[in-house]
Amino acid sequence: MVEERAAHQLVADARVGRLATVTPQGHAHVVPCCFALDGECVYSAVDAKPKSTLSLARLANLGANPRAALLVDHYEEDWDELWWVRVDGTGRTARSAAERHHALELLVAKYERYRGTPPPGPVIALDIDRWSWWSAAT
Repeated sequence: MVEERAAHQLVADARVGRLATVTPQGHAHVVPCCFALDGECVYSAVDAKPKSTLSLARLANLGANPRAALLVDHYEEDWDELWWVRVDGTGRTARSAAERHHALELLVAKYERYRGTPPPGPVIALDIDRWSWWSAAT
C-alpha cells in the first residue's frame, strides 16, 4: 500500500515522469521529463537534448495557464507491483537565479548525464498543492 510518505519517496526516486500542461487552446500537452523533487516543489529543466529551440511548448503553456501535473508510475507484468503517483500544482519558470541554480544542483546530483552538460534552458518549477496515488498492493 502506498502511503503519503511512500508516495513522496517514490516520486523522489523516480527517474522519469510525464509533465502535463494545458495549451492556450485548452488541449492537454504531456511530455516525458527528468525532474527533481524538493519538498513541495518539482523542478525540471530544458536540457541539451536535440531540440529545434529552448522555447518549448510547455513553457508557453505554463505562461497561458499555470495549472500542471507530474505523473510517475511503475509497471511490471506482475500487476500486484503496479503503482502511480501524481502531483498537481502551479507551474512557473524559476523566479530567480538562485532558485535556478538550486534546481540545477538537484538535477545534476540526480542525473549523471547532467554532470557533464547541465541543462542550458529555463527551469520549470511545479509548486505542488495536491498529491494523489494508487497502488495495486492497496
